[in-house]
Amino acid sequence: MPVTTTRTSPDWPCQVKAPGSYDWERSATRWLRELVPARYGSYPALVRHPVLLARHAQIQVEQEIRVARTALQTARADLPRLGMPESVIEHTIKLYAAELLQLQHIARSVRAVSEALVGRGGGR
Repeated sequence: MPVTTTRTSPDWPCQVKAPGSYDWERSATRWLRELVPARYGSYPALVRHPVLLARHAQIQVEQEIRVARTALQTARADLPRLGMPESVIEHTIKLYAAELLQLQHIARSVRAVSEALVGRGGGR
């Protein structure tokens, strides 16, 4: 059976082999499992059906984005009440902003992998 590959988007995670290459779905499953809490990554249904795992990873990342946004939006008001000095508040705001950018990139990567899995019959 010939193996075909397709061009990947800039959002394609480097940990996942190109769609159509040998064992790419296994590499996608491994990467997606890293994005969900450990207990979810070990559920047989999610491991056997990578599209379900991708769906759960997308939901997980979307929730993490909401948490990071809330933490960023409330840091300046909440952290002084917790006794945090201004330098710590500024550092924390930068941390949340960087995390939000990273999570948004991961969300795009999960979408790219999910689309490839759906296109390749990864739902099995």
